[in-house]
Amino acid sequence: MKKLSKDRYESPLCSRYASERMQYIFSPDYTFLTWHRLWLALAENERALGLNVTQEQVDELRENLDIIDYEAADKYERSLRHDVMAHIRAWGDHCPKARGIIHLGATSCYVDDNGDLIAYREALRQIRMLLVKGIDAIAGFAE
Repeated sequence: MKKLSKDRYESPLCSRYASERMQYIFSPDYTFLTWHRLWLALAENERALGLNVTQEQVDELRENLDIIDYEAADKYERSLRHDVMAHIRAWGDHCPKARGIIHLGATSCYVDDNGDLIAYREALRQIRMLLVKGIDAIAGFAE
C-alpha cells in the first residue's frame, strides 16, 4: 500500500471548500499560461505599432502558447532568483526565434499584476454564476 505524503502545507480553503474550477484558476498552470497569453498580446501589439517584432516571432509564440517547462523554469529561477525572468528564459528555450522579444519593454508587473487581475476576474465570474444559480434555486423554492 502506497503511503500518502502529507509533508506539505495544505489549505482547507482549497482542499475542502474550493471547486476544481476555482483551484485551477489559482494554479501555476493557469498563471503561466496567462503570462504566455499576455506576452503574445504584447508581441502582437508591438508588431502592430511598428516595433522590430516579426510575424514569424509572433507565430512561434502562438504555436508554443501551451508549453510550460517547469523543470527549466525551476533551474533558471535557482540561478536568477526571479520568477518572471525564469519563465521568460524557459519559454524562450521553446521559442528560439522569439526569445529576444518575449516581455520586450515590459516590467514584471505586466505579467504579475495583469495575470492576477485576469484570475480574479475569472474567479468572480465563477462566484457570480454560483450566486445566480443559488438565487434561482431559492426563488424556485420560495414560489
